[in-house]
This record gives sequence, structure tokens and C-alpha cells, in this order.
Amino acid sequence: MRLANSTVFHKFLLLFLMFLLPVIYATAQENSPYSRYGIGDLVPNHNISQRGMGGACIADTNQMLINTINPAALANIRRTIFDFAAEIDVRTLRSTTNPEKYTGANTIISYIQFNFPLTPKKWREKGNTWALNFGLQPISRINYKIQKNERKPLPPLSDSLVTIYEGNGGLNKFNIGTAMKFKNLRIGVSSGYAFGSKDFSTRLAFVNDSVVYYKSNTQSHVNFGGIFLNAGAQYQFKLNPKEDSIPRQQFLSLGAFVNFQQSMRAKQDMVQELFVYDESGDIVPLDTVKYNQSTKGTLVMPMTFGAGVNYSSWHWTAALDFQYSNWTAYRYFGSSDNVQNSWMLRGGVEYFPASITSYWKTVKYRIGGYYGTDYIKLNKSRPYFAATAGASFPLTPYNRLSGSDRDQVVLHVALEFGARGNNQSLGVKENITRIGLGLTVNSSWFMKRSYY
Repeated sequence: MRLANSTVFHKFLLLFLMFLLPVIYATAQENSPYSRYGIGDLVPNHNISQRGMGGACIADTNQMLINTINPAALANIRRTIFDFAAEIDVRTLRSTTNPEKYTGANTIISYIQFNFPLTPKKWREKGNTWALNFGLQPISRINYKIQKNERKPLPPLSDSLVTIYEGNGGLNKFNIGTAMKFKNLRIGVSSGYAFGSKDFSTRLAFVNDSVVYYKSNTQSHVNFGGIFLNAGAQYQFKLNPKEDSIPRQQFLSLGAFVNFQQSMRAKQDMVQELFVYDESGDIVPLDTVKYNQSTKGTLVMPMTFGAGVNYSSWHWTAALDFQYSNWTAYRYFGSSDNVQNSWMLRGGVEYFPASITSYWKTVKYRIGGYYGTDYIKLNKSRPYFAATAGASFPLTPYNRLSGSDRDQVVLHVALEFGARGNNQSLGVKENITRIGLGLTVNSSWFMKRSYY
């Protein structure tokens, strides 16, 4: 019975392509003032499928997905997988002191990941596995432009001062990892190269009808990069070991991971200058007051670790994770920033009807959420929380999805409604809405066929 026929496939494929168009062509309109601190706004780095469950995935042993949090989970995969995702991030900034607000949107590629099985025949016969993974994904992004208007007393006059703070950049990583499974134990490591930039500028301009002041600009451009190392482990228990029927089997999995502290080499160019605007609004330098080129330094990223538990059966999956980051170890050219140690609690549930009576009973449905503290601290700690929902839609016929050795294509959708800060936060509260779409292609590439 071909429930997911070509008509269903074409509908979802059209939906996916329609989503990709704004990702490819849209111009970022986001304006997040807190991205000025630390390494900017952290980008959710979970698989889109797992985001629907609040991002709880440290102990997830799903064989059909690439786990981008715990490298040990890569050992569960026995087929070649291509995973791609993109998202729309809509933010509404609300002042905590007046009713003003600003809404902006940003579209980004969430990740591109590949996974390949490397299991030798003798390992496979013993139930052991080995896999290799590589990919590219963002870690953070910086994007803000803020104008501050104020009065400055300059005896015997008092003039208006306009200050414009602007920044862009972010951190990305190329990762390569490997994992092995020995009976119920899975271990994995992931390394690679993290790279990025921070471009900051502060422009000052006095406004006076009778006196002409020169405008000043202080601008810093920093490039940085370095090697990182992550490790993880998982252990799975079968809760009913005497049960042989797959639909009746139940499992409990424990997982843990650590992202080790990382030191990246950085190089900074800084200029302080006087300038004017031309007719098109571009900066035209008049005089350079100070210029430092290729100043060397380091950017230290903190250690992050987490642990989780996962229950799974034929119809239900439930997961709970805890994660902690030691941001007080963060250093930028030897200086700390407005950051603090942060933690996050994530949880979620998935339901799979697993029935061939209708297409919608072949879809996996998820709900979840998370709550914790933001790593940026200005005066007071800010809560960071969200409710999530999601689903996975098969794009191949159900009879080809009924086993781990089958090829399949799945479209994942995740929705996230959350906020950073509350009405007691200093300055601005951010309401966040994220819409993510991911495509997983699980295939038998590079595997020898046996004929009898």
C-alpha cells in the first residue's frame, strides 16, 4: 500500500523549496542588541527533528538522524545520511520601560551534515558498528544597529549627541567525527575547525545648527579560528529483555557529552578616525587618529557539558536533558565580558501512531520545551525559555520506511515560541519565534549489494 504517493511527495517537496527561497535570497533584518556581547546570539545547533522535543537529544539513539549534540549517537547510524536544515528566526524587541517595540526576521542555514557507515563485516556480524560524520553549521551570529540620542552639556552650550552602535559577524564550525558501538555502549568524538569574525563600530555625531563638529568612528575588525574537540557516550538498556517482538520492545538510554574548552587565535584591526557621510550615506574618512593592524590575541571558548535520559518504545519517546556552560572562563583578548555561567533544562515527548490506515498515522508528532539562564548578563540574570512542537513527514512509501535497512526521505518541521528576559530584565525583552525545516535523506550509498 503506497500511502505516501508521488502526489504527497510533490506537495512536500514544493513546500520545502518554497521555504528555501527566502533563505537563499532574503536579507537579514534582525537587530539583536544583546549580540554585542560574548560571541553573539547562540544559534540552536540541534537537529530540526529534535528541536520539536525541546532539543532533548543527549541520550537519543535514533538510527535515522544525525545527532549534532552528542557525537556518540553517530554509532547508531547504519546507513548513509544527508541532513540539511534552514530556519526563519523572528524576534520582537520590547522595551521594559515603555511600550516601544521592534520586529525583525532573519533566515539562516541551520546545518549541512553527512554520515557514512564504516563497519567491517566481522564487526557487523557481532552487532557492533562504526560511522564517520562531517558537516558545517553556525554556532553564533552578531547582527545589531542601535541609535542612542542624548543631550551633552558643553559649557557654555548644550548639544545633542547621536551615537550609533553597529556590529555583525558570528562563529561557525566545520566538524568531523567518528563513533563506535560495542554491544550496548556507544562512544564518539568530534573535532574540526571553528572560525568567525566580529565587526564592531561606534560612531559619534554632535548635532548643532551653528557649529560644525567632525564625526568620529571607532571600528574594530577581528578574525579568529582554532581547533575544537567534543566527546560523548551513550548506554542503552532493554527494559523487557525477554521480549522479541519489535513493536513491544522498550528501551532506556543514558547519555553524556562534553565540549572541551577551546582557545582560538585572533587577529584584530582597529581604527579611530574622523569622517563625513557622502550623498549615498557611506562613510568617507577625513583623518585617521589611531590605527592598529594585525594585533594578535586569543578568544577562549568555555567548556560545556550535559547529560540526558531517553525512554523509547514503538509508539512513544520521552527525553530529558540538562546542560551547563562555564562562560566565566570566556576571554576576548584577555578580557572578560558581560557573560555568566549558564544552564538549560530540556524535555519533550514524541508520538508515532505507526499505522498504515492513513498517511497522517505515519507521521511522528512532538512537543516539548526548555528553560534556563541566558549566558549574557547585564545587571541581572535573564531567563531563557520556550515551548516547542514539531513533526516528521515521510516522503517515501510506508513499506520502504518499515526497517532500519530501508532507504527513506523525511521532511522535519519544528516550531519554537520563546523569550529571553522578562519584564524585570534590564532594557529589552526579546520574544522569539523560530520556524525550522529539515530534510533527511537516508540511503544505501557506498554499500556493497549481496546477490543470492
